[in-house]
Formats: sequence, C-alpha cells, structure tokens
Amino acid sequence: MMELLVLLNALVTRLLFVLHSLLGVWRVTKVKKEPRYWLLALLNLLLCLETALTLKFKQGRGYKWFSPAIFIYLISIVPSLWLLELHPEIQRCPNELEQLVQNISTKDEHNYRSEATDSHIIKKARDLVITLSTVCEPVWTLGLHQTFLLLLIIGRWLLPIGGEITRDQLSQLLLMFVGTAADILEFTSETLEIENVRHNNALVYTILAVWAWSMLQFPLDLAVQHVGCGPSVSSKRVFSFYLCRHSADLWNIGISLFIQDGPFLVVRLILMGYFKVINQMLVFFTAKNILIVMLQLYRLIVLSLDFQASLRYQSNSRKGGVGCCPCEPNNISLPPNNCDNDERECATVTLEDSSSVTIEGL
Repeated sequence: MMELLVLLNALVTRLLFVLHSLLGVWRVTKVKKEPRYWLLALLNLLLCLETALTLKFKQGRGYKWFSPAIFIYLISIVPSLWLLELHPEIQRCPNELEQLVQNISTKDEHNYRSEATDSHIIKKARDLVITLSTVCEPVWTLGLHQTFLLLLIIGRWLLPIGGEITRDQLSQLLLMFVGTAADILEFTSETLEIENVRHNNALVYTILAVWAWSMLQFPLDLAVQHVGCGPSVSSKRVFSFYLCRHSADLWNIGISLFIQDGPFLVVRLILMGYFKVINQMLVFFTAKNILIVMLQLYRLIVLSLDFQASLRYQSNSRKGGVGCCPCEPNNISLPPNNCDNDERECATVTLEDSSSVTIEGL
C-alpha cells in the first residue's frame, strides 16, 4: 500500500508539472499567433524520461540533495514565461476584469443558446475556454507566475522524499520555499510593472535573468541537510571541518547572498542609482534586501566565532588543561553545543566521582 501511494504521488506531481507547462505554451502560441511555439512542449519529454528513470532506479522516490523533476519543470516553464514577459503588447488591462468577463460570458451565452445539438456541459466548458482566452495579457502572465510558484511548493510537498531527507527537514524546506516564493513574486511584479523599466529592453532582460537565476534554489535540498563529518575529516583540516559542521547554515547563507537577496539588491540599487527609478515600494524592498544581507553576514560571523572557540576548546582539552564537559570545573566559558559529543563520558565521570566520594565518606 505504501509503495502504491509513493508511485501515485510521483506520477500525479509530474502530471501537474506537464499540464502547467502545456498551459504556458498554449498561452505563448495564443499571444504570438504562431503555431511553431508548440515546439516548446517537447521540453516535457525530458520530464517523461526522468519519470521513467526514477521509477526504474529509485521506485519513485527522490534523490539526495537535488530534485531532477523540479529542475526539468523549471526548464519547461521558464521559456514560456520569458516569452510572455517580452511580448511588446503586454500592457495594463483596459477595463476591470470582472466587467470584461461578465460581458464576454453574456455574449457567448447568447451566441450558443440556439445550438441545441450541444449538451449543457459542453456549452459551459466552451464558455469557460473562451472567457479565459479573452482575459488581458497582464492578468494571464501574473496568474502563470503565481500558479508556477505555488505548484513548485505543492509539487515539492507531494513528491516522495528519499531516504536522505527527513519529514522534519522537508517541512523546514517548504516553509523556506513559501517565504522565497513571496519574495520572488514581489521582485518580478514590483519591478516589471514600472513603466520606465518596461520600455527598456536591457532592464527587462536583466530582471528576467536574475529571476530565472533565483529559481535554481528550488531543486536544491542543501539548505536543510547537514553533511556528515566522516572519519577522514579531522579538526586539523580547519576549512573542511568547518564546512561539514555548518553545511546547512552555510548553504542557506550562500543561497541568500548569491542567488536571491544579493542579486535582488544589486538590481534594485541599479534601478534607483543609475536609472533614477524611485518609488515607495522599491525603496522598501531595497531596505529589506539590505537588512537580510546584513543579517546573513552577521550569522556567518557568529558561526565563524563559535567554530574558532570550539577549536580552542578542543586544543586545550588535548593538553589536559580543560575537562571534557561543562560538568568539570574550568576557567573557560564554552557554549553548551560544544560538549554534545562527550555527554556520555561526562555522565560516566560524574557517576564515578560521586561514587568515590561516597565510598571515601563511609
């Protein structure tokens, strides 16, 4: 029963990816009015190949540190979103969306009322398709962006997890993805809606490139998985020991600085400083990016100082000047997390000391 559920989740999630990618391709062909853009749908063949390989070699379960299904889904949907954003006719909606949909629905209902050969369900489906196809382009593009980010989170939740990641780590990863998706959507909608930016092709290309670069963090699971320190990694190899000890924290900091908040901050500073594009929301999100970058750098400094203190403590303990744990008196203040490995030894030493004291007292 469990294996059947894993297989079902793997197939359903990838089917959702394919359907959403085909929806984006259909929208591109509708906007460009050229059937040759249907060739973008061939990118889904990569996902079909990945599905077959995963079912054969992994029984539908995920891989360590990386999700090929998410990565191939990005490859299949990002080109469609690029083409929609670069379409020269994408402007603001001329009228209110509700009024436009109501008028179109009324007109279509009147046109198809005389067709007695079609059933009621077919009429409703046809009306829905025509209504969706006549919605203005910015609404369609924004809707594809929103559903794209939501589907990334839901898909990562539904995809069967491998043996290397726990459910607790998956829950942390999903919570991180929710905040990340909100920031990415704010970045694209807040910058590309500026009229001066929309008419500058270089800026649009730059913003879309940074947006596509930020999406590469979704297939990665490194921000919640610790790389175990093997026997070959000793405290004498300081850099390797530091990387394996704080791997998850370092990956989280690196993703923020080099994939998301750092590039977002650079783009916004260029908009404000060089192109003189200044508004209230742009200033707010720029300040938010600056604050996040400063906090991440502060976190990196804290980890480095804690690691150096741990190395000094281990060096003193080898010389015999310091006990193995906080239960022994010493003159060095040590953070509690530096004595976790010697917890059992501490308990043993405490019991032996207390027993000797009791015997001597008797």
